[in-house]
Amino acid sequence: MSQSKERAAIKVLIAKPGLDGHDVGAKLVGRALAEAGMTVCYSGLKRSPEQIAERAAAEGVDVVGLSIMSGAHLPLAQGALSALQARGLSHLPLVVGGVIPEKDREPLLALGVAAVFPVGTPFEEIVKAIEGLVGDAKGGRTAR
Repeated sequence: MSQSKERAAIKVLIAKPGLDGHDVGAKLVGRALAEAGMTVCYSGLKRSPEQIAERAAAEGVDVVGLSIMSGAHLPLAQGALSALQARGLSHLPLVVGGVIPEKDREPLLALGVAAVFPVGTPFEEIVKAIEGLVGDAKGGRTAR
């Protein structure tokens, strides 16, 4: 069997932290990732950073994605990064999408967020970015 056929699918946790109750965008991104060949786990609404880190560990994911529409992306991303670190998962890329003002992109990246996807980011761009993040970390692994 060729190396490409032996690759496991990239596994992504899509998480909704905080009190944000809007998840249509998270579900659409999840569907786009699944259609690109990734395995997608969805956390459900209103999860704490600790619950997200716990689920990431339990599922054995390659990437954690936060969908945040509430405007609390900086403290929620910091909380998720801290919770991942506390569980020994600081190696997992954390990506953040949602209503993210351009002025907050650099502060998120400075916290340690691997990628930022504001509302309107094309799904293909999100897929390629996640493939790149996991490929860099796993020596070339892709979704397909």
